[in-house]
Amino acid sequence: MSELSLRLSDEGATEALGASLASTGQGGVLFLEGDLGTGKTTMTRGLLRALGHTGSVKSPTYTLVEPYDGLQPLVYHFDLYRLGEPEELEFMGIRDYFAGDVLAVVEWPERGRGVLPEPDCRITLTVVGRGREARIQALSERGKPFLEAARAQQSERHDAGV
Repeated sequence: MSELSLRLSDEGATEALGASLASTGQGGVLFLEGDLGTGKTTMTRGLLRALGHTGSVKSPTYTLVEPYDGLQPLVYHFDLYRLGEPEELEFMGIRDYFAGDVLAVVEWPERGRGVLPEPDCRITLTVVGRGREARIQALSERGKPFLEAARAQQSERHDAGV
């Protein structure tokens, strides 16, 4: 397993990290972990905007999943915060969402443990002072490009003095 820790000074840095993940142009399963308010949806917004989505991005807390059909790759944004039991995912046909070359971004993945597929990349966000820290772990070969994109984005921000 490869990993990287990044300091995110503000909302813009969190969105920029999401955009860097989108730069891979590939599908995969991304788990976003962290307490309420740590920036999971903000990161997803950066990813979606970098892929060309121009509408609003909000967490699908009540619907559990929001599809973004017009993007390449197709993106499914999951928020499992209000999920009662992992088995509820079976009733909504969860396995169908992970078929093919899609990018599945899952907030609160621990609520779907035992039903969700294993992630390619796990990003854990924590509050540190006024900013955030992102711990990015590549958990499969498919996850390595996400980690490398984040590493490249970190180098660019460092070189720019941000």
